[in-house]
Amino acid sequence: MTTAAAQEAFLKAFHSEHPAVTGDAFGGGRAPDGRTSYEILGDRVTGRRRVLDLGCGDGMLLEVLARAEGRRLAGVDLSPESLALARRRPALAHAALVEARAQDLPFTDGAFDACVSHLALMLMGDVDRVAAEIARVLSPGGVLACVVGGGAVGGEAYELFGALLGETVRQAPADRRIPPLGDRRTRDRDGLAEVLAPAGFAMADWRTVPIDLSGPAERVWSSVSGIYDVGPLDGAAVARLRRAFLTEAAALAGPDGRVPCGFRIHVATARLR
Repeated sequence: MTTAAAQEAFLKAFHSEHPAVTGDAFGGGRAPDGRTSYEILGDRVTGRRRVLDLGCGDGMLLEVLARAEGRRLAGVDLSPESLALARRRPALAHAALVEARAQDLPFTDGAFDACVSHLALMLMGDVDRVAAEIARVLSPGGVLACVVGGGAVGGEAYELFGALLGETVRQAPADRRIPPLGDRRTRDRDGLAEVLAPAGFAMADWRTVPIDLSGPAERVWSSVSGIYDVGPLDGAAVARLRRAFLTEAAALAGPDGRVPCGFRIHVATARLR
């Protein structure tokens, strides 16, 4: 099995068990201005009428995009279980929701004037092919807007979780670890620009935004523990990780019982020349 095939097999299996995991983790998070990461991304394609969501999952971003009347929306994802949830959203009754690979999009040339991707582009193998396919299905002047992960805010619960998880994974056998996912170049501005330039894109904007996932310790655990690395761990290891996290997170809680938890996202916009 090729590296890309192994990545996709893992992602399909993970999302068959957790089809709404990304929305569950980030749907309640807020930027300093009160918007969700989905709303921030949606605002990057304001005025664009034909929009494709790459790695649409359970349709949370598409539902945000559907607030603008008259849009023609489409979404692709590897997970039939996630797509089934998206199809249950009334706002997406007329959206084209397709199980497909981003490296081989089932759309005609120039079918869209914008493409969005929320925490998905960073997971994709053969990302140069993905960039070429996005460019193919966009019309001239089309916009690509994506959110990629930027890591924990220091001194808070996400950083604590990452440290505890790292130790847990190091102790796990090889068959309980995830395969390498995505292409590291998509995680920073220069790397993403390097990926996109051969496909005809010019980077237009790159901003880092903190997303607040704070709340009671159990709710914070539910948000952070949806990370892919937890999926292959056995039940005993996850239980130990949870106990350790809740114990140490209690020391971070404020007088109101809320545990501070911040996660940075990078919001990137590129335009097709």
